[in-house]
Amino acid sequence: MAQQSNPGGRPDRLKFGTFLAPHHPVGENPVLQFQSDLDFAAHLDRLGFDEFWCGEHHSSGWEMIASPEMFLAAAGQRTHTIGLGTGVISLPYHHPFNVAQRIVQLDHMTKGRAMFGTGPGALPSDAWTLGIDPLVQRDRQDEALGVIMRLLRGEDRFSHESDWFTLKDAQLQLLPVQDNMPVVTASTLSPSGMQMAGKFGCGVLSIASNSTAGLAALPTQWSFAQESALKHGQTVDRKNWRVMLSFHIAESREEARNQAVDGLQRWHNEYNVWTLGRPGAVHVENKWDLLEQITAGGTAVIGTPDDLVATIRNLQEITGGFGVALGFAHDWANRENTLRSWDLVARYVIPEINRTTVGQRASMKFLNDNQATLMAGAGAAVMQKILGDERASAELGVMMQQMQSGKDDRGTTFRPGGGVREDQLPENK
Repeated sequence: MAQQSNPGGRPDRLKFGTFLAPHHPVGENPVLQFQSDLDFAAHLDRLGFDEFWCGEHHSSGWEMIASPEMFLAAAGQRTHTIGLGTGVISLPYHHPFNVAQRIVQLDHMTKGRAMFGTGPGALPSDAWTLGIDPLVQRDRQDEALGVIMRLLRGEDRFSHESDWFTLKDAQLQLLPVQDNMPVVTASTLSPSGMQMAGKFGCGVLSIASNSTAGLAALPTQWSFAQESALKHGQTVDRKNWRVMLSFHIAESREEARNQAVDGLQRWHNEYNVWTLGRPGAVHVENKWDLLEQITAGGTAVIGTPDDLVATIRNLQEITGGFGVALGFAHDWANRENTLRSWDLVARYVIPEINRTTVGQRASMKFLNDNQATLMAGAGAAVMQKILGDERASAELGVMMQQMQSGKDDRGTTFRPGGGVREDQLPENK
C-alpha cells in the first residue's frame, strides 16, 4: 500500500517500538536481567523509539516479569518520552477494579505515558496454576475490559455482579492523566482479539505476526475488527494497529547471521520446543538450517537495514497499512550486538520508512544538478570582493605569478596535489 499523506502533503509517520515478553534464556542472575531490561528501555528512549511494551507471565522460566505495571513504573524513572505499555495484562487473573487502579497510577507516575494492553493470558501453565478454565479466559477478558473502560471514563458509581468478581458502587478516585489513554487488545490467530477491539473501539496488538501462520492471517485480520466495530456502533483506526516483527540487524547480512544463529537456535529448541511444546515446533539440530527456515518464511529478518525496510514496506502492502511496527525483543545475539541492532534501526530504517531524509537528499541533488551555475556565481562574487580591495588584489597577483612559475617565495617547487619535491624539503637543503 502506498504511504498515505496528510492534507499538507507530509506522509503519515509509522511509529516504532518494542515488545518485551520477555524471552530470556534461563541462567542469568534475575536481578541483573531486570536491570538489563530497564537499561534497554532507556536505550530505546534515547534513540527516539515511540513505544515500549512488556508482558505478564508467571511461569516458563524465560518470561519473568510478573507485574508489567511495576516494571514500567521503574522504566518511567529512566525514560523521558517513550510510551510505556502493558503488553499485556492478563485480565482473567485479576479483579478488574484493581487493574484499573494500577494503570491509572502508572499513568500518573509516568506523567501521561502509560498504554493499557490487555489479553486473556498466554501461557496455559499460568491459567492452570490459578485454576482458570482456558475455555472461559476470553469471555472473562471481554467482561473485565468492559468494566475497566467504564471506570477509566469516569462514569458515575455503578455495580457489577459476575460469577468471578463483584463491584459495589465502584468509581475511581483518580482518572488517567491522558484524556484518551491508548487501550489495546492482544490478537493472535483467532478472530477474538480483533473482534474485541472492534466492540470497544480500541487498538490491536498483533503478537502472532512473527509466525508463519500469523503472518498469513494478517491480511484478513483487520476485517474482523471493522465488522465488530460496525456491529457495536464503534470505530477502529489502523493507526492504532500494532504489528510485531522479529529481526536482528547488522552492517552486513553475514554479520547479522553469525551474530544471531546460536541464540536463535537456543530460543527455538529450548523455549519453543522443549519448554512450551508449541504446536508444530520441532527440534532442529543444524543451526544454519533453522536460520534458513525462519528467514525464508518471512517471519524474521536477519540482515541489513535495507532488508528490514523492504520487509516493513511489504507488510504495509499486504495488510493495507498499520500504525506501529513493534520489534520483538530477544536474546538471539549478545547484548552489545543486540543494542547495536536497535541503533541501526533508529539510524537508518526509521528515517527511510518515514522519509525524514528526503529534504536532505533533494538539497544535495539540487547542488549537484546546478554545480556550474552556483560555483560560477560564488567565484564571481569572491573575485569582485578581491578586486575591490587594493591589498587583496595585490596578493592575488603575487599568488598567480607563483603558480605560473611553479615556486613560492621560498623557492619551493609546487607539484600537482600540493606536494613538493623531496629535495626541496628544508631538512634536505
